[in-house]
Amino acid sequence: MNTAEFWVAVAFVIFVVAVWRKASAAITSALDSRAEKIRAELDEAQRLREDAQSTLAAYQRRQRDAVKEAEAIVIHARDEAERFRTTAQADLEAALKRREQQAMDRIAQAEAQALAEVRNLTVDIAVAAARRILADGVTPAQADKLVEQSIAELPRHLH
Repeated sequence: MNTAEFWVAVAFVIFVVAVWRKASAAITSALDSRAEKIRAELDEAQRLREDAQSTLAAYQRRQRDAVKEAEAIVIHARDEAERFRTTAQADLEAALKRREQQAMDRIAQAEAQALAEVRNLTVDIAVAAARRILADGVTPAQADKLVEQSIAELPRHLH
């Protein structure tokens, strides 16, 4: 090899080493900044993942609480419906008994009124028959006897 080529090779190696130092510092700096940026992004992603997990857990708790609350509301509504049904049934039975008693009272009142009308009619017929008999001629002895019988039977007919 000749000297000129040797010195060109040495100069080339020195140039490469010098460029390599500057380039490696720049490349290392760029790679370090890129690694730091990736590390920051990973940390941010990890923080976001943890936030998402805590938010998911909070929503799941809320959902479980909402389900429990809905079940409690349904149970309460069923209890209220049963209580309302029982109360309504008792009220209906009481109303039916009151109406039945009212009907029985009306029937008894109508019977009493009918009996009173029959008695009044019987009395009217008896009085009319007595007038006819008396008008047709009853002797004074017979009239006295009929009056005494009527007075004797009066307490029995009044009760």
